[in-house]
Amino acid sequence: MSERDALPGYIIPERNVNQTCDRTIPFVCVCVAECIYSVDRREDFVSCSRIDYDFASVLILRDRFVFQLTAMKEAVATMSGRDAGEVRVVVAPYRICPLGAHIDHQGGAVSAMTINKGILLGFVPSGGTQVQLRSAQFEGEVCFSVDEIQHPIGEANKNGASKEKSIWGTYARGALYALQISKKNLKQGIVGCISGSDGLDSSGLSSSAAVGVAYLLALENANELTVSPTENIEYDRLIENGYLGLRNGILDQSAILLSSYGCLTYMDCKTMDHRLIQSPDLKKPFRILLAFSGLRQALTTNPGYNLRVAECREAAKVLLAASGNEELEEPTLCNVDHAIYEAHKHELKPVLAKRAEHYFSENMRVTKGVEAWASGNLEEFGKLISASGLSSIENYECGAEPLIQLYEILLKAPGVYGARFSGAGFRGCCLAFVDAEKAEAAASYVKDEYEKAQPEFAKKLNGGKPVLICEAGDAARVL
Repeated sequence: MSERDALPGYIIPERNVNQTCDRTIPFVCVCVAECIYSVDRREDFVSCSRIDYDFASVLILRDRFVFQLTAMKEAVATMSGRDAGEVRVVVAPYRICPLGAHIDHQGGAVSAMTINKGILLGFVPSGGTQVQLRSAQFEGEVCFSVDEIQHPIGEANKNGASKEKSIWGTYARGALYALQISKKNLKQGIVGCISGSDGLDSSGLSSSAAVGVAYLLALENANELTVSPTENIEYDRLIENGYLGLRNGILDQSAILLSSYGCLTYMDCKTMDHRLIQSPDLKKPFRILLAFSGLRQALTTNPGYNLRVAECREAAKVLLAASGNEELEEPTLCNVDHAIYEAHKHELKPVLAKRAEHYFSENMRVTKGVEAWASGNLEEFGKLISASGLSSIENYECGAEPLIQLYEILLKAPGVYGARFSGAGFRGCCLAFVDAEKAEAAASYVKDEYEKAQPEFAKKLNGGKPVLICEAGDAARVL
């Protein structure tokens, strides 16, 4: 019996993953906002080192998928007056970065994977230039036309242009801005509804990048544009750097667009080269813990992130000048050879020295982490993750007291291989890799200990779910 016979109701086409992780079996993607899974064929559920669900669990996931997908399609059908069968759905998963913290904006090497939580965007082509959007999480309706010329937020506000009444709609306008800047001819808008995993916005999981990617894929699909993942990485960078004025790198969108289930995504942010790293010899299945701090603050309102990017560039400028290299217009640490860093790091001011130390040590941890993952050594992989977390605290100097305490609690939790901050580290959550058999015990331990350490912040947590147990996910796609 095929998985389609066993799981009636799926409408998602099979995909051959032979070109990604060298796995030849087809799989079906089970995708809902709270649960985005990649499920292999029935006989592999017991033997696959990455998936240890029984078949009954998969049937439960099927039911949740059918319910949420149906609800999404009906919502868009009501908005648009179209048949629910015409509704298309974008799945854009959230991402984690086990190693490579805060070095993507300096052209460093990073590692990433997606998780089984993320964004759903149901849509239909509008039949004209109008874009009409609603959100399952936020009030209001966003409406604009694809032939409206979009300008960066800072420039538009400076010129007295009207501000978007629904702030959640800025990413939709940003997607249009990116496509316009890239000379894409859009004649078709969309009518759509977007929904994310409840409570996971502003948590350090790149929900904003997932939203941007979702809007890009929907607009491109509605206009029958053929766009590569690499191109969309650049377009999403334009949303965040060009339209919103953030100074982050390309890690988030790269993970969301390039990841493949069961693999670690490695990316050189200087060359844009990437590869998918298998781990065929994992001795035990693992889970990903997300432990929430209760700190929720938008990246653009915190000067810490952009300040540290500037400090990294200043460190690069000093090192390049000291070595006699020609000064670059925007110097970054990836242009500094490690030998030059070692020879001239004593010339850096203390703060800049810390930023440079984090960059070069984190690059090394990524290299070692890829080796550990490829060999199935989760213990070593976890140690490197924890070392990354410590460097983020001591050298990059991010993380408020609640996050640091959460990181320290995770390190003591049963079965945890390693932990670190997720996202920028100024708010949100920490992530940990944990032995699957001990995941529930670890989650319970973290919940109890964090409530003791930070009772006020613990009260604010994620709708009563202070710790989530997640699986690895797949890349963003249109169903």
